[in-house]
Amino acid sequence: MVSVSSLPLLSLRGVSKHFGAVQALTDVELDLHAGEVVALVGDNGAGKSTLVKVIAGVAPADRGVVEWEGRPVQIKRPHDAHALGIATVYQDLALCDNLDVVGNLFLGREIHKVGVLDEVEMERRTRELLHTLSIHIPDLRAPVAALSGGQRQTVAISRSLLGGPKVVLLDEPTASLGVQQTTQVLDLIDQLRDRGIGVLLISHNMGDVKAVADEVAVLRLGRNNGFFDVNTASQEQIISSITGATGDAVARHTPRAGETQL
Repeated sequence: MVSVSSLPLLSLRGVSKHFGAVQALTDVELDLHAGEVVALVGDNGAGKSTLVKVIAGVAPADRGVVEWEGRPVQIKRPHDAHALGIATVYQDLALCDNLDVVGNLFLGREIHKVGVLDEVEMERRTRELLHTLSIHIPDLRAPVAALSGGQRQTVAISRSLLGGPKVVLLDEPTASLGVQQTTQVLDLIDQLRDRGIGVLLISHNMGDVKAVADEVAVLRLGRNNGFFDVNTASQEQIISSITGATGDAVARHTPRAGETQL
């Protein structure tokens, strides 16, 4: 695993978001470092997807500070997030079933040569990227509709890497996958960490969380309700924080050297 820098890539301080009369997030704090996987967990309606949308620029925060590599930034739209180096893979994947793997990876960023699509170069880059990520898809020209769920998820994650992001947000990447396909995706998350990418992983599956995450951040009713080191916290502690059965979850988080207790 890549050593974690003391300076976070991404920091949220006092982030709040409301939709009409509904307060979705209240004073949320979060740090994400390079080469770190932070699992964002919580019950339905806890605010996890809203927080991802805030970071991705889809639903900008109403209040609070977002810091990127130690400096305050404004993320008002998805373009702002992309420009910083933040990529998002949503649960619906946003793949075009009728296009092949190459076509999906380069959708919207096609390579042209003398005014014509350079299919050879796009396929070469696709093979190179998948090879570096240890992803095996026999036929890159097969429509993605013919791929397994795990393969489709890896295609969506691989596409997010074309712009060379420093942070990748993954919204329930294993939610509809079987055991073997889940293993494939979790291996890919390990690969992202090894490449020095910060990963924010939304998941309901505690097995997946314990398998790949370094830290767990719990949201409950739109607020922070605990930060846990995966190596030292029990699954019972984390679940208690998710359900609200304990009120001292935040205090059990041990900060890294140079890190301020939230």
